[in-house]
Amino acid sequence: MTKVGFVGLGIMGGPMAANLVKAGFDVTGYNRSRSKVDNLVAAGGRAADSVAEAVSDADVVVTMLPDSPDVRAVVLGEDGALANAREGTLLIDCSTIHPGVSREVAEAAAARGVHALDAPVSGGEQGAVEGSLSIMVGGEAGAFEAARPVLAVLGDTIVHVGAAGAGQTVKAANQLIVAGTIELVAESLVFLEAHGVGTDAAIKVLAGGLAGNRVLDRKAAAMVRREFTPGFRVELHHKDLGIVTDAAREAGVVIPLGAVVAQLMASLRAQGHGALDHGALLKLVEQLSGREQE
Repeated sequence: MTKVGFVGLGIMGGPMAANLVKAGFDVTGYNRSRSKVDNLVAAGGRAADSVAEAVSDADVVVTMLPDSPDVRAVVLGEDGALANAREGTLLIDCSTIHPGVSREVAEAAAARGVHALDAPVSGGEQGAVEGSLSIMVGGEAGAFEAARPVLAVLGDTIVHVGAAGAGQTVKAANQLIVAGTIELVAESLVFLEAHGVGTDAAIKVLAGGLAGNRVLDRKAAAMVRREFTPGFRVELHHKDLGIVTDAAREAGVVIPLGAVVAQLMASLRAQGHGALDHGALLKLVEQLSGREQE
């Protein structure tokens, strides 16, 4: 069996690692909070007490971490993944980070004989559980082909989008579209409710026309119920929109609507809602409309 070292077993990484176990991979996982590791063990995986232990005997290392500093620490750190991985190991970083950091990781990996891919994912917790994620991959074509058996367990749509960092650039565009769509869905729901229109019927007909989108399909019902248990947290989407605005500025690209949504997400986080699902943008629309619910 291919040995996989999996670092980062949170909302997304946990079910992804479990799916690899189900598919027959020998998975050893590490997470800072031990309960997440215990969940993997219960699913048939193995436990590691450190990054070094998780990766030292692995053929493939998968990381799913919150932000760029976490990837730098875990992958590039003194006792991190690259310091302990064997030559020829395949490193697949599924975190969402700045494209420049992915290029930095790829360069450092190549110097140690490790093949690195940036492979951020889209699809949220449900997609991670179902193994139906969309995966945008940057890096060398040969490494991408070698990674296919692993990626095929995690997602349905797997596309090599270019050189190192390209996967993160596409993911930044994805997060821009998702945030903007959530905001428009939130505004539409508050608008409908203000006019006394039944939202269930409205969502059904909207989803069947040109306005149809995954946010309506997967999140609108929970937004109507004001259930914001996180599939993807506000604080993480706030981080991602920071990546988008920084990368756009670097490229000299203007994203006026994206900048507004980034500010709205930042406001929601500043009000203490960072741990809620990003569908909680509905709360901010209600607040701005003077229609807050108790």
